[in-house]
Amino acid sequence: MEDEDPAALTEDMRNTNQETRPTLVTGGTGKTGRRVAERLRDLGRPVRVGSRSGTPPFSWEDPTTWEPALKGVGDLYLSYQPDLAVPGAPETVGRFARAAVDLGVRRIVLLSGRGEEGALAAERAVAGAGAEWTVVRCSFFAQNFNESFLVPQVLAGEIALPVGGVREPFVDADDIADVAVAALTGKVRAGSVHELTGPRALSFAEAAAEISAATGRAVRYTELTHEAFAAALAQEGVPPELGDLFAAVLDGRNAYTADGVQEVLGRPPKDFAAFAREAAATGVWTP
Repeated sequence: MEDEDPAALTEDMRNTNQETRPTLVTGGTGKTGRRVAERLRDLGRPVRVGSRSGTPPFSWEDPTTWEPALKGVGDLYLSYQPDLAVPGAPETVGRFARAAVDLGVRRIVLLSGRGEEGALAAERAVAGAGAEWTVVRCSFFAQNFNESFLVPQVLAGEIALPVGGVREPFVDADDIADVAVAALTGKVRAGSVHELTGPRALSFAEAAAEISAATGRAVRYTELTHEAFAAALAQEGVPPELGDLFAAVLDGRNAYTADGVQEVLGRPPKDFAAFAREAAATGVWTP
C-alpha cells in the first residue's frame, strides 16, 4: 500500500476542523442572514448569530464585541448594517475582516450591493484581509416588499417612491442565501465575485401589478419627488445617506440582469411573480 500524501492529509484535517468550527453570521436575524443561518444548521453546521441578541452579543457600533463573537470561528458571513454605502463603512468592514483573520477565520463571504462605490471599497478591503473570500453582489431585494420598509405601502395599496419608470431585476433573498451557503461550504471558487439578480427587470409599477395579481387587491405605484421621499424617511428615522443611496442606485444603472445564481447553483433565479405569490400566501399583505 502506498503511503498517504502528508499534504493531502493536512488539507483533509484542515477541512474537517473547518466544518466543526462555527460560522459567524453577522446580521443573523436579517433578511439574508436568517436564511443563511437556517441553511447552515440544516447541513449540520454549527452557527453563531452575530446580533445584539446573539450569544455573545455583537454590534458593529461596539468594537469590543467583535473579538468575543469571532473567537473560535471558522467561516464568516459578513452582512454590514445599515449599508456599505454609509460613510466609514468600508473602513469598519476592513478592520473587522482583518480582526477575523487574526483570530483564525479562514473564509469570508461578503454581502455587497450593485452600483455602490462604498460597496466596491468594502469588497477591496475584504479581499485584502488575508482570508479566502467570495463577494455576493446583489440587486434590490424582493423581500423589501414583504419584510422591510415597503410593507406599509403595500398594505395601503400605494407604493410611493422617486424612481419613475426605472427597472430593477429584483433578487430573492432565498437565492442569495443559497449562493452564500454554497460559498461558505467551499462549493464556490475562492476569490470570485458573483452578481445576483432576478431573471427579469421590472419597473416598480410592474412590481405593484404582480403584487396586485398575487393578492387580488389593487396596489399601484405613485411617483414621489426626492424631497418628499427624504422627508418621509426622516420621519421614520432613516439616515439621510440611505435615502441618497436609494435615489442614486435606482437611476437605471442596475437595470440589467446577471447570471450569478445560474452559474453558482445551476438553476435560474426565482421570478418576482413567484416571490409575490409566496409572500401573499403568508398573509403579510392582508390588511
